[in-house]
Amino acid sequence: MTFKKEDELVLVVPRDKLFDNEKLTFQGSTSDSNIVDAIMENIDKYYTSMRRGGVNDTSDSFFGNAELNFDYKQPIPYVVIRREGFYFVTERLSKGGEARLHGKLAMGVGGHMNPPKTTYVHELAYYPWSPRYSFGRLLEINTQRELEEELSINQDGLEIKPIGLINDDSDTVGRVHLGILGIIDLDPLATVEVIETDQLAGHWMTLDMLKEKEYDRLENWGKIVVDLLCSKQSDE
Repeated sequence: MTFKKEDELVLVVPRDKLFDNEKLTFQGSTSDSNIVDAIMENIDKYYTSMRRGGVNDTSDSFFGNAELNFDYKQPIPYVVIRREGFYFVTERLSKGGEARLHGKLAMGVGGHMNPPKTTYVHELAYYPWSPRYSFGRLLEINTQRELEEELSINQDGLEIKPIGLINDDSDTVGRVHLGILGIIDLDPLATVEVIETDQLAGHWMTLDMLKEKEYDRLENWGKIVVDLLCSKQSDE
């Protein structure tokens, strides 16, 4: 049986709880440890799950539509791959995903997070209650899954270093997502390949290339990440 992606259950957090009634809200990125720690603690306390839905989804589901519910944010792992000053960037091809993303460049690997045990709404009949894992554990499980689904990396013991958070309330997509930003530094001889070659192409690019030549092709989060990394580079 094939299930629609709209019926996937994804992790969400009430916006008022996440940002402490907007006291912690920021636009773009933040590496401020006080803000990051407070937001991550709020995610751990208040996360729940909701039907993913979609912008064109007309189903009147009791389990909701996270893509159109601006009272909630979906925490999304977003992992940047770096090797000796080059960054692995993925390009959305014409056969993959939403048409509005075709030709766009993504700086990170990531995706929606699922609750423990259940992935789709129909599975709630089998698991009416799921164990409440710590958010840190769920982040680890979902990030590992996303990396394995999207990329083949021939290096053992990958370490994800946290960088900060991404929040972009400038459009309807960003208003329902929160990026949890991390970076993996690879060994000089490590290689990376995309798995779904019909949907994605992979390129190695420097920050200068991304800032000066490809910036307009970057997705919003990609632009935010490039700006953050350029800022960190200038501070070193």
